[in-house]
Amino acid sequence: MTMLKAIKNWIEVRIGLDELVRDQLTEYRIPRNINLFYSLGTVAIAAFSIQVLTGIVLLVYYVPHPDHAFKSVQGIMMDVPYGWLFRQVHAVGSNLLVIVVALHMLSVFFMKSYAKPREMTWLVGFAMLLLTLTFCLSGYLLPWSQLSYWATTIVTNMPTAFPYIGDYLTEFQRGSSQVSGATLGRFFALHVMLLPALLVMLLGIHLFLIRRIGISRPPFGPGGQERVEWTQFHHESYPDGMPFYPHYIAKEVFMIMVYLSAMFFIIAFLPTLFSPADANIPADPFKTPAHIKPEWYFLAPYQMLRVIPSKFLGITLQMIAITVLFFWPFLDRKEERNILKRPVLLGGFIGALLVWIGLTIWGNF
Repeated sequence: MTMLKAIKNWIEVRIGLDELVRDQLTEYRIPRNINLFYSLGTVAIAAFSIQVLTGIVLLVYYVPHPDHAFKSVQGIMMDVPYGWLFRQVHAVGSNLLVIVVALHMLSVFFMKSYAKPREMTWLVGFAMLLLTLTFCLSGYLLPWSQLSYWATTIVTNMPTAFPYIGDYLTEFQRGSSQVSGATLGRFFALHVMLLPALLVMLLGIHLFLIRRIGISRPPFGPGGQERVEWTQFHHESYPDGMPFYPHYIAKEVFMIMVYLSAMFFIIAFLPTLFSPADANIPADPFKTPAHIKPEWYFLAPYQMLRVIPSKFLGITLQMIAITVLFFWPFLDRKEERNILKRPVLLGGFIGALLVWIGLTIWGNF
C-alpha cells in the first residue's frame, strides 16, 4: 500500500489527478432527464474497441492474398485456440456496430441534439457513420469467400450508374476491371491502416466537441423546453444535474452489458445469422451464386437501384438524401426541439425509416 500511495502521490504532484477526477467525473453534472439513448455513443466506442482488439488477433494469422486468404480464415476458425471465438466476435460485432451507430444517429436526430451550437458534432458523427459502413465494406471482402466476393462485386458496381466517371470510380475501387487480388490488397490496407486512423481522429474530434460544448438536454421532460441564446461560446452546464459518476456511468455500463449479451446470444444460438452457407465456400470469380446480394446494411440502396428504372436517377436520389442529412443542422432552422410537436418532421422521420426498413426487407428476397 505504501508503494501504491507513493506512486499515486507522484502522479498527483505532476498532473493533479484528484482534481481531474473531480472535474471530469464526480463533480461533472449532466441533465437529470437524460435517457439511455445518450449512452449509445459510449456503447459504440466500446464496440469499436472490441473490433480493434479482435482484429489485432485475427491480423496475426490472416494472409491477405487471394490464394491464401480463405484458407487462413478457415485455419483461424479450426486450428487457432479460440480463433473461432475471436472471429465470431469480430464478425458479429461489425454488424452490431452498424446498428448501434445508426441508432445513435437516429436518437440524435429525434431529440434534435444537432441544433446550434452542435452542428460540427453532427457533421463529425455523420462522417463517422459513413466511415463505419466503409469499414464494414472493406472488411467484408477479406475472408475471400463466395459471399464476400460477389457481395463486394455488387456494391463496388454501384458507381457505374454515374455517367462518364462511373466506370473509372469502380475500377479505382477495385484496382482492376473486376474484383481481384488487387482489390483484396486495397481493401486490406484500407481496413487495417487508413480507416482506423481516420476513425480515431474523428472520434477524438467528436469527444472534444461533446466535452467542450457540453451534453445537450433532452427535449422531453423537466427543463426540456428551456431555450438558451447562443450569441457567444460558453460551456453548457447543469449545476442542478446529476453527477456523471457514478450515476450515468452505471447506465453506460448497463448498456454495454446489453450489447455484449446480444453479441454472445447471437454467437451461441444464431451463429449463422451473419454467415450463410456461401460464407464457407472459397471465392470463385467464374461461378456466380444464385440470389447473391450485398450485406444487409447495403440492401436498401441496392433494392432502390433495382426498383428505379434509371440507375443514374437512383444513385442521384441516394446522394441527395445523404447530402441533405449531412447538412441537416443548417437546413432545420425551427426553434422547436420536441419533434412530437412538429408533425410534418415526425411524419417524414417515421416515413423515411419505414421506407428504409421496407427496402431492406424487400432486397433480402
